[in-house]
Amino acid sequence: MFTKAFRVKSNTAIKGSDRRKLRADVAAAFPTLGTDQVTALVPGKEELNIVKLYAHRGDAVTAYVCGGNPILFELEKNLYPTVYTLWSYPDLLPTFTTWPLVLEKLVGGADLMLPGLVVPPAGLPQVQKGDLCAIALAGNRAPVAVGVAAMSTAEMLTSGLKGRGFSVLHTYQDHLWRSGDKSSPPSLAPPALDAPDVNEEKGSVQADPALQGDMRRLTLEGEDKENGEVRQQMCGEKSLSEAVEDPGARGLNPDPTDSKTLQEQMDELLQRCFLHALKCQVKKADLPLLTSTFLGSYMFSCCPEGRQLDIKKSSYKKLSKFLQHMQQEQMIQVEELSRGVESIVAVDWRHPRKGSVLEGGEVRTIIINYAKKNDLVDADNKNLVKLDPILCDCVLEKNEQHTVVKLPWDSLLTRCLERLQPAYRVTFPGQEPIVKKGKICPIDITLAQRASNKKVTVVRNLEAYGLDPCSVAAVLQQRCQASTTVTPAPGAKDSLQVQVQGNQIHHLSRLLLEDYQLPRKYIQGLEKAPKPSKKK
Repeated sequence: MFTKAFRVKSNTAIKGSDRRKLRADVAAAFPTLGTDQVTALVPGKEELNIVKLYAHRGDAVTAYVCGGNPILFELEKNLYPTVYTLWSYPDLLPTFTTWPLVLEKLVGGADLMLPGLVVPPAGLPQVQKGDLCAIALAGNRAPVAVGVAAMSTAEMLTSGLKGRGFSVLHTYQDHLWRSGDKSSPPSLAPPALDAPDVNEEKGSVQADPALQGDMRRLTLEGEDKENGEVRQQMCGEKSLSEAVEDPGARGLNPDPTDSKTLQEQMDELLQRCFLHALKCQVKKADLPLLTSTFLGSYMFSCCPEGRQLDIKKSSYKKLSKFLQHMQQEQMIQVEELSRGVESIVAVDWRHPRKGSVLEGGEVRTIIINYAKKNDLVDADNKNLVKLDPILCDCVLEKNEQHTVVKLPWDSLLTRCLERLQPAYRVTFPGQEPIVKKGKICPIDITLAQRASNKKVTVVRNLEAYGLDPCSVAAVLQQRCQASTTVTPAPGAKDSLQVQVQGNQIHHLSRLLLEDYQLPRKYIQGLEKAPKPSKKK
């Protein structure tokens, strides 16, 4: 509703009688709040304003603003809390959990689909269709969105957690949130929930044995983290390659057999959340980025389920000291843009600690192992793969997200490979391999016509293969007994081309294939060599 800017019709201070009426409406709408809590939410003396506005779709909304932050909004005579209020009262509404990966979609105006839910061991909260609900991210109980249930909990389980689950009205980072102080969600540890009591006859879900079976199945799917294994979804947006490649990922979950101290484990968690946030969430357009915002909006959301990021328990003690250490490793650059306020102004996106190069075969192996590990291979047709939220975000277009639920293996692999940044690696004896983004251009050999109908041989793109054009020109001059020149290559920045008089492709072929031992597939134009004359 507030994904785009709204138009304010009026902004007036609330009257005493209206303040009392609002307090009564809050108590009626949210009976779990005590009298003192209602009074704290709608104070008697602090400034409280009524803002009447029109959302971008034309909906007439009344917002109540206290202390500069919108605390409630009213739509069609229904009262809803904002995320600012839910951060103070996180248990005000039934709360459902989704992956950090999904937040960007919700902020963009999407509704929450059931495949994106995280099912806790105690099961989903019990709600009916039309009930007001809060949505939080895995690893942090602080809600980030407010929505209305599109179906009851029993219907969600009956559907196999497929379809639209919640109509989202308001989210953290939308324009209603921006009208406040733009603070970030606090870090609230998830509650310690007990396993559901199967003997308790409460609600239709517990009474139906079939639904109990669905609940047990959903619970077991999340229990692999207790064995020290980190599932792909637990890292939210973590890439498929990281989930398999990172041997230290198991350290994200507390392990009683781990010989590391709690401080060492927190240091490791802090660095992993930092790297994950830089790699998967921060974009160049976000810079400069307040360090406090980076911690609250980016690093906390990268904390895996069941863990709580607490810098005070690390060896750094303070965020500024940790970021200073990261700056010494030349990963980021931090500056004090205003007095007492630090911001991240630059990021080394190519830093070795932020990723590694994968070959096509490795990518295929990672995807296949991920699908098998998470039971995504279709039981009825082994050629199809079921798409979980991670794969949906990786391979589907926006118009496919709610319609495509399975893909053939070849299509899944092709789509994944197409979305990866192409790169190439050139290895020279006794040197570290050179890795560059993009696709490597082959050595290009062409024939050109010059004055007096003379032919010349032109060679381009030698530098990509570690060859010095001037050295190549000197060798060709001796072997061909012909004049050579080295000039800037047209349309190519900082690249040179070698020009040899006459058709010298035979000499070039022997030089490149035999002397320099370059693979033939990286050389184009060898077929233009002069054909041997026929003997009479």
